[in-house]
Amino acid sequence: MNNSVGNTARLLWAGLRALLVLTVVCGVLYPLAVTGIAQVAFSDKANGSEIKDASGQVVGSSLIGQRYDLPKQNPDDATEAAKPDLKWFQPRPSNGLGSNSINTQYSLLLSGATNKAADNPDLVKLVTDAKAAVIADNSTATYKVKPHDVPADAVTSSGSGLDPNISPAYAELQIHRIAEQNNLDVNQVEKLVTDHTTGRTLGFMGEPRVNVLELNTALKALTKS
Repeated sequence: MNNSVGNTARLLWAGLRALLVLTVVCGVLYPLAVTGIAQVAFSDKANGSEIKDASGQVVGSSLIGQRYDLPKQNPDDATEAAKPDLKWFQPRPSNGLGSNSINTQYSLLLSGATNKAADNPDLVKLVTDAKAAVIADNSTATYKVKPHDVPADAVTSSGSGLDPNISPAYAELQIHRIAEQNNLDVNQVEKLVTDHTTGRTLGFMGEPRVNVLELNTALKALTKS
């Protein structure tokens, strides 16, 4: 009987020691080592790929899209939709992005695709309405957008609904509006888009893209200079 109790006690003590050692190694030392390596080798990515403006204020993450809307006239009216603030470059449409401006944190509502078929009447109407809005918003006195000029990403959301990038074609489509809204020369805005266009990863993966938040942050700095 005494041997049985003693053996059980030894086993429990051995198990407790193993638990303590594994807790320290796996729960403290390993996370600290990984965090330290990440902070040294990949500091930007480890901290959420934050984007800062000229004053050093964090305006968002380069990994998650956000919208640029004018504030609602009546914040208490739930039926009133915020309108796009046309002085900023606009991202892909998405019901998953919360309303915000370049200087406020975004609130994510959901992430996901519509899961609607290409011939779904609701989706067709959404795309048709979005295309008409893109044409109307980006046509100026000196520049008229034609229906065939509107790229697919201007009227469709990404699979996640959180895509931070747009195609160079959609960015270029907005150049004349941005120039007019901000009293800038078209060539200035064209250079801004060119400077913030990223090519294919390793030269062959993915598509050329423009990060909207990075572009709008640079635009904000340009308008204040």
